[in-house]
Amino acid sequence: MSAPEEVANTGLASATALRRFAPLLLLAAVLAVLCVLGFELRPYHRELAIVFFINVIMVTSYRLITTTGDWSFAHVVLMGAGSYGAALIAKHAGLPFGVVVPMAGITAAIVGAAFIIPLLRTAGFGFFIASFAMGELVRLIWVKVQFPFGGTRGIINIPSPEIVGLRLSPPVPFYFTCFIVMLAAVFIMWRLDRSRIGNAWKSIHSDDLLAECVGIDVARYRSLAFITGAFFAGIAGALLAYRMGSIDPRNFDLTTMIYLIIWVVVGGTTTFWGPIVGLVVVTIAFEWSRPLLEWRPLMFGGVLIFFLIFLPGGLESLFPKVGNALRTPPGQQFQRLRTWFTTFASRT
Repeated sequence: MSAPEEVANTGLASATALRRFAPLLLLAAVLAVLCVLGFELRPYHRELAIVFFINVIMVTSYRLITTTGDWSFAHVVLMGAGSYGAALIAKHAGLPFGVVVPMAGITAAIVGAAFIIPLLRTAGFGFFIASFAMGELVRLIWVKVQFPFGGTRGIINIPSPEIVGLRLSPPVPFYFTCFIVMLAAVFIMWRLDRSRIGNAWKSIHSDDLLAECVGIDVARYRSLAFITGAFFAGIAGALLAYRMGSIDPRNFDLTTMIYLIIWVVVGGTTTFWGPIVGLVVVTIAFEWSRPLLEWRPLMFGGVLIFFLIFLPGGLESLFPKVGNALRTPPGQQFQRLRTWFTTFASRT
């Protein structure tokens, strides 16, 4: 082999290796930056980051349910089930943080199992509306029942989280606690998404009748997706309860659920990372629009309608197009743009 060929092969191998490990390097860089920011952020932005970590668990767990084609309108209520479970267990049983958080997830999973039994008889828009009705039923129970849920006041004086005597309530320790829990939850859900179970969920979304014909128990896998999503929503709810120190039914109302839908629609649900991208973009827009508080519902309603009509695949659908554009030579891009303008002018 000649020297030029060896150089070309070496360059090709390096480019292939870089392309293969680029996502991992990017992820490592993002995680390193988040670790540093835990110490450097101002108090307000640190609290915002904690809420962001909790919301990451929420959007990824919701996306887990949508992989079967089911869009629930009760996911925030399942988060509330985890919050109330964590508050009651921590306040009355006195169990440590490391035990309360998974128990809150189990509590939300039990509520999710009670939801999915009748919901299996519905699909599509019927599933969406029925889940909303069941979620509102549970939320109104929290509002009306004084013991043990506290009625409209909710539950207050939730004990501070501790692990082996180490208090986690200060902002920096709780930042890293939420960060670690988020990483663990996202990793587990990512592995589920790429597993045989995740493939079964996606096949149900593609064609449930065909999936049933090849031996997939559709009802069982739909239930598994819903209950698994509820479990992780409960974990997010436990973190929220510990951070706030008190909870009430207004934390899990219709507005919060609408924002969750907006995050997922803006990001897209085809890929695992789409909803997280949507959460990042909408969170930034949310902070920038604080001076326009009265106009915010109109703005985000318009954003939701825009994405549903003009970009139904979410922002993640733009990634392949941007990648192809970057790999296309500038001359070819100019030629395509010139052809498009010529066609557009001839039609008008």
